[in-house]
Amino acid sequence: MGELSTTIHQRLNDAYESLQAAHDTGDDLLAEAQRAEIDDLRRTAASHGIDVPRCA
Repeated sequence: MGELSTTIHQRLNDAYESLQAAHDTGDDLLAEAQRAEIDDLRRTAASHGIDVPRCA
């Protein structure tokens, strides 16, 4: 796995964990920020031909 792919996968894992924590604590602002980050990372992955799971 290349460096970009590894970085995207790790950042997605971190964003999904943070999104779950935001939901658990009721932090809607953080949840929205994490959803936006996940969307951006998924777009970047797609534009580079990197396959990522729907959720981590």
